[in-house]
Amino acid sequence: MKKELVNLSKIISYALRHKPDKYNLILDGEGWVLTSELLTSIKTKHPNLVWATSESIADIIDLSDKSRFELSEYSIRALYGHSIPEKIIKTPETPPYYLYHGTTENVIDIIMKNGLQPMRRQYVHLSVDIDTAVIVGKRRTRKPIILKINTKEANRSNIKFYKGNDSIWLSEAIPSEFITLEEDKI
Repeated sequence: MKKELVNLSKIISYALRHKPDKYNLILDGEGWVLTSELLTSIKTKHPNLVWATSESIADIIDLSDKSRFELSEYSIRALYGHSIPEKIIKTPETPPYYLYHGTTENVIDIIMKNGLQPMRRQYVHLSVDIDTAVIVGKRRTRKPIILKINTKEANRSNIKFYKGNDSIWLSEAIPSEFITLEEDKI
């Protein structure tokens, strides 16, 4: 992806996931905002992005290997990663039997005692496979620890899961009883 589109993508992520107020945006309950409003706000805050259009946003979505955004006819939203105070409404879905989470060695004892928490995000982020969990975990450490979440049992205990995209799932906090260490996967 071109450097200009990568920069625009980062700004869109920041605006939709973390600071819509800084961009004078009001997200609806599901995180949607008019694409025209987003573009106007971005161009006002970043005059060097005057070239940005709806087509630019569509290119970001088409060229990205990560599905971070969703477009409708007139609106856009971030699919996951929100840290805004207003909870983004998600519809629970049935996840794969197991999901995975990449983490660091220095927090594993806390997780195994207290479970996985959303921390500064609205939801816990989980991966559909070990390879994706390793990639996510490597953002924080060279040797991530991979956790395996038994979603079937968690679901029976009323833990809700939400599809973020084809490789990322979201959930409420997950108690440690549904988490095991995935051995020898790195």
